[in-house]
Amino acid sequence: MNTGSSTSEQKQYLTFHVSGEEFAIGVLQVKEIIPYEQPTRVPGMPHFVRGVINLRGSVVPVIDLALRLGMPDSGVHKRACIVIAEVKAEGERLVMGVKVDSVDQVLALAPQDIEPPPAFGTQVRADYLVGLGKLGQRFALLLDLDRVLVVQELMGALEGVEQPARTPGG
Repeated sequence: MNTGSSTSEQKQYLTFHVSGEEFAIGVLQVKEIIPYEQPTRVPGMPHFVRGVINLRGSVVPVIDLALRLGMPDSGVHKRACIVIAEVKAEGERLVMGVKVDSVDQVLALAPQDIEPPPAFGTQVRADYLVGLGKLGQRFALLLDLDRVLVVQELMGALEGVEQPARTPGG
């Protein structure tokens, strides 16, 4: 077995839970993980946007991943947190917060540990998935955060967040 080449091909993923399901995203997109704090609600946002937080002087929208994926709202509890991630939209990098129920671990997956996205059996749209990561006897749904978080509906709503900040100063 040639472990040297498989180690170099491995990618690291952060695993977390949302509404009883296990998900993972590439660690290169993760900037930090912070305890859940109640975001400031912004009128006119889509139902899955919990609001915005102030992260060291920057306005960061917080998306409830369960609601975004069409899953039941799991509410807020002591293990809930916000994963601060960087996503790509129309050539730009955006920092966004993602509310998850709990964060588990960082793990490395080799290409042979990733199956194609399932066409059935999951509540999550197949185009939001990169694949299924094999974690021993279970699987984690590997999310494509760029697709999940950056949609026309969300981008239009986020443009509205910036307007009030400019109006009082102008």
